[in-house]
Amino acid sequence: MQAAGPIGVFDSGYGGLTVFKEIVRALTEYDFIYLGDNARVPYGNRSFETVYKYTLECVNHLFEMNCNLVILACNTASAKALRSIQQNDLTKRNDYRRVLGVIRPTAEVLGNFSKSGQVGIFATQGTVTSESYIIEAHKQFPELNVTQEACPMWVPLVENNEFDTPGADYFVKKHIHSLLHKAPNIDTILLACTHYPLLEKKIRQFLPSGIQLLGQGEIVAASLKDYLNRHPEMEKLCTKSGHRTFYTTESTADFDRKGKIFLGEDIRSRHLEL
Repeated sequence: MQAAGPIGVFDSGYGGLTVFKEIVRALTEYDFIYLGDNARVPYGNRSFETVYKYTLECVNHLFEMNCNLVILACNTASAKALRSIQQNDLTKRNDYRRVLGVIRPTAEVLGNFSKSGQVGIFATQGTVTSESYIIEAHKQFPELNVTQEACPMWVPLVENNEFDTPGADYFVKKHIHSLLHKAPNIDTILLACTHYPLLEKKIRQFLPSGIQLLGQGEIVAASLKDYLNRHPEMEKLCTKSGHRTFYTTESTADFDRKGKIFLGEDIRSRHLEL
């Protein structure tokens, strides 16, 4: 009989904490382990093979920590590694383990928010190149027009705590202008990187009125809650004592300091050596 354990949440660094925050809010009673691979961040500009290798290593560590369900709270990992892990690695196991991402649950509802049928995506270059949002959204909304915009400087702005400074203005305005130049009739824009919610205030400052801005956290949290309701066999394998544990592959002091910005509360993390 497979033992129950916490739900694992993985990200390449700090960004996944914005999704983690909403998941915990929706599933307060569950136990969670968060793992940030800060030693090898960023993932966004790495090859599919490298992202798959790094993500699988971290997923396996979470499995070793008795996590039966792992959420890839990272758009790049979801785009470049999730399918290979689900189709190749999980099928070789003799246990009941599952790995879910953030792209499919978000894309499956994306069209519900748009009246014009024109949706924009702000994302990392890796996520844009994968076209995962376009592929998944068109499965549910074949007529939806999805226009992507890669924003390579946004993650460094957030990571260096420059997201709310005048220095960020140029890069935010640049990508808003570029996206709307490509698709002027967009009425909904998705922040398809878990770092980007910290730029939300700045983006809204320069975004034309009438365009709604979507984050992923609440959407992913609602989807996970629904998943557990629909899969009681997995729900029984998730422990419930409200315990949260944080791991980082880099400095715990740095993770605790910067992670607080994303999570909105104090963190005391542990170091994980890969």
